[in-house]
Amino acid sequence: MGGSWRAALDKEFMKPYFQKLKEFLIAEHRAHTVYPKLNDVYSWSRLTPLDSVKAVILGQDPYHNVGQAHGLSFSVLPPTKLPGSLRNIYKQLSTDIPTFKVPTSGDLTPMAKAGVLWLNTCLTVRAHNANSHSKKGWEKFTDAVIRAVLDRPDGRGVVFFAWGLPAQKLYDRLGIDEHLVLRSPHPSPLSAHRGFLGNAHFKKANEWLRKTHGEEIDWMALSPVPPSGAGRHILTT
Repeated sequence: MGGSWRAALDKEFMKPYFQKLKEFLIAEHRAHTVYPKLNDVYSWSRLTPLDSVKAVILGQDPYHNVGQAHGLSFSVLPPTKLPGSLRNIYKQLSTDIPTFKVPTSGDLTPMAKAGVLWLNTCLTVRAHNANSHSKKGWEKFTDAVIRAVLDRPDGRGVVFFAWGLPAQKLYDRLGIDEHLVLRSPHPSPLSAHRGFLGNAHFKKANEWLRKTHGEEIDWMALSPVPPSGAGRHILTT
């Protein structure tokens, strides 16, 4: 785990729920294949230090097939085909940012380094068995991750992307104030047409960050070939 997050979450590791979670995970690894691989479970914490978080994009469960999950929500490593939800995320990005070029890769590491915390509510899953590690303790831990963002000493505002009812209910339960919460249906192909596509969330996030903190997220970090002579932060107005 990245040092800034370990310092903020240190007390969680000694709590009874986390000890039970560890015992469960040890048993799971002995009997089954578990994703992501061990050194990727906390990759989000190394790629996005606590003090660098500008936005939180919450998923639910890691991808559970071979070569997919690597510790960031919605993200997959090459040569894995883009999942439907990620294709819709890219589609909305290209709408909000006309200069954005849709990548062929589903690796969201550049965005994590740019301050976007791609976090799942459960950090592990049994291979080919969706939600198999839900309600085992990860949800309490990832609640603590979000509280750590809310409790940062600098008090800087963060954009929380609430895509789908589970994410919206979680943010409501934690009582997020003085931050921007952007709500819409989930980007899944089953629901994206109900309001995710067209939500302008990426544009709205940068508008709020510029107004509130004089900064923005470099969504173009994902674009494979920046247009010649174009800036990296151009948005529609």
